[in-house]
Amino acid sequence: MNGASRDALAAARERLDALTDSTSVDAAQLADELAAVTALLDREVSLRRVLTDPAQAGEAKAELVQRLLGSQVGGHTLDLVSGLVRSRWSRSRDLVDALEELAGIADLTAAQQAGTLDSVEDELFRFGRIVASNTELRAALTNRKATTPAKSELLRSLLGGRAAVTTERLVTRLVAAPRGRSLEAGLESLTKLAADRRNRMVAVVTSAVPLSDPQKQRLGAALAKLYGRTMHLNLDVDPAVLGGIRVQVGDEVINGSLADRIEDAGRRMAS
Repeated sequence: MNGASRDALAAARERLDALTDSTSVDAAQLADELAAVTALLDREVSLRRVLTDPAQAGEAKAELVQRLLGSQVGGHTLDLVSGLVRSRWSRSRDLVDALEELAGIADLTAAQQAGTLDSVEDELFRFGRIVASNTELRAALTNRKATTPAKSELLRSLLGGRAAVTTERLVTRLVAAPRGRSLEAGLESLTKLAADRRNRMVAVVTSAVPLSDPQKQRLGAALAKLYGRTMHLNLDVDPAVLGGIRVQVGDEVINGSLADRIEDAGRRMAS
């Protein structure tokens, strides 16, 4: 997001954080209701345009939301959505993206309150790796002809009892409503939200063999010093790395593997 949309989302995230700081707020229910509003506005393009029209007064748009949703969602959700439509948006679709992100954050907050956020973050990463390496599973979960209940049942068979409740909720919602994204991209976005929930950056570390605990601690400390933030390591093992490690933080790649050095040397010799 850019400009006005980025500022509107930042303000909404602050309101959500303030709201969920209260233990009386059911963050999981809030997530469900925000997801329902996301689905509504994703489907109803004309309504979305009205709610993001800069020519319309913010209070008028908030009143419309209250008339439409007042009997459908709780007061906390209604207040959050009303605040969103009072804000200015660079594109009408940014409002839907923001609602979807807030729903994810609310679910992750519920996991944090339950003490399962670490597990959720790791499970989202591992499931993303499984999907990327299993073409049949990916095809089943992204098949447009398959019904949502069928996909949900498949996910229950894979994750039910094996993963945190929040992980299953987030993945099921993503599969049911991908909104034009690849499954891998959606899972990566959720993993980043989970890391951000704890004010941490994510480093994807690929090594030829599993790292020992001391190695993980040293690497985490070195990356934290380099980036100035606590770093969460998502660990992956790939024998093709040959030796050393490969670290990716966002779009930045730190090449430290033997395979990378051999490839780099080959390029220099060829030139």
